[in-house]
Amino acid sequence: MKKHKKKQSGPKPEERACAPVSREDVISLVWDLADPMCAAEGMELIQVEYQREPGGWILRLFIEKPGGVDIEDCTVISRQIDDLLDIKLDTEFPYTLEVSSPGPERPLSKKSDFNRFAGHSARVRTRSPLGGQKNFKGVLAGIADNDMIQLTLDRETIAIPYEDITKARLANHHGDDIC
Repeated sequence: MKKHKKKQSGPKPEERACAPVSREDVISLVWDLADPMCAAEGMELIQVEYQREPGGWILRLFIEKPGGVDIEDCTVISRQIDDLLDIKLDTEFPYTLEVSSPGPERPLSKKSDFNRFAGHSARVRTRSPLGGQKNFKGVLAGIADNDMIQLTLDRETIAIPYEDITKARLANHHGDDIC
């Protein structure tokens, strides 16, 4: 489900009293608004992305629920979050809102995801090199009490600090997603 947002009216950027909204501020605001909304609809907010792409700014929400997400679920969340963002989000950039299921490359964005999907294949990217590399593909073995992600590569299991992960996704996961 996609929706194009036009530039909001109001003061010009140079007339605003506050600094421009950062990417992190937008993501945080959307999490705060969308997470309880998704929960009220029996869904889980998986990830929020806000990034510049060739076609402009994209605000992308990934949702899921037991039994799978369908187009109606995406539409319900899209309409509700669109209304809230019209009121709460003050950005000078137009953006496209997308709400969808996570698909086979499901993002792993919460600590609990690493235990929930233990035994599944995943790709993990780190901020700093571990053993000379930043990109790993292996089987998740959960998360330890010290916030170390356990990932089995071939015959060895490595520990990756959760706070050092910049991106983590399941690899070819075929769950209940149908949207």
